[in-house]
Amino acid sequence: MAAAAAALPGGLRAPPAGLGAGGRLEPAEGSECLFVVLGAGFTALSHPLLYVKLLIQVGHEPLPPTIGRNVLGRKVLYLPGFFTYARHIVEVDGKMGLFRGLAPRILSSTLSTVTRGTVKKVFPVEDMEHVSNKDDVKTSLRKVVKETSHEMLMQCMSRVISHPLHVISMRCMVQFVGREVKYSGVFSSIGRIFKEEGILGFFVGLVPHILGDVVFLWCCNILAHFINTYAVDDNFSQASVIRSYTKFVMGIAVSMLTYPFLLVGDLMAVNNCGGSCSEAPACFSAECLQQQGSPLTNSAFTLLTHYLGWKKGTNMDSL
Repeated sequence: MAAAAAALPGGLRAPPAGLGAGGRLEPAEGSECLFVVLGAGFTALSHPLLYVKLLIQVGHEPLPPTIGRNVLGRKVLYLPGFFTYARHIVEVDGKMGLFRGLAPRILSSTLSTVTRGTVKKVFPVEDMEHVSNKDDVKTSLRKVVKETSHEMLMQCMSRVISHPLHVISMRCMVQFVGREVKYSGVFSSIGRIFKEEGILGFFVGLVPHILGDVVFLWCCNILAHFINTYAVDDNFSQASVIRSYTKFVMGIAVSMLTYPFLLVGDLMAVNNCGGSCSEAPACFSAECLQQQGSPLTNSAFTLLTHYLGWKKGTNMDSL
């Protein structure tokens, strides 16, 4: 959510604490509470989609593929889509099953929002110079770098603070594969992870997520800046409208580039968590990597190459 917020149309960002959209003074507490409530609502609405996405990422395929044709008319096998997958979850766990792991995810989103608000208070955005059409190239680029550095600081701090709950949420959801109940609540999960893995267990997969966030912010902001500066002509009547959506479009494009970082981070979060998701065919344990001739390591690069290799082999076998 935080990364998506950086790619709103026109480079819009949430107003700083105590300031409204028009620069008017408003109660900081009320504004922060509003963002928390809206964030929690969006998290709840999008949770089934992310739940299904995680199960697909770990390779859980409970339903057989269907035969169809591609755009060239060739027969291919299609895996179930979101609605088919969601219907299967409802048949197994009921409608509430679609919201497995929602509580820690809402807490993670809330911590992220509060952390970003706190960073804005410590390093106020209004103290920074924003890019203006009157700036020269060097000045405007310097301001973009400064703004992006500020966004990166907020994103990295919020990611570190909220990641432990993100790990718990991932592990709660992935238990659907083997029907385990090892991670059943927030507090019990905290105690279990601390007992079995120590403090570092709460930060498994943090590095790929931070790398993805940093690459996303810098690529999105720098590309949007250069497009608005060199590709959009000021004499064009709709230049301001185009510039307002440049960062939004760049965010969509760059998110495809940074998706592998988020994928590896989620896989590392559920790796060796004691569930069936660590077994074949989607095996990401150290023993599995050793049997396949891979180095005994849980690094992001190894997991990414292992995952891509397994998916490639699966597609070839299925066809």
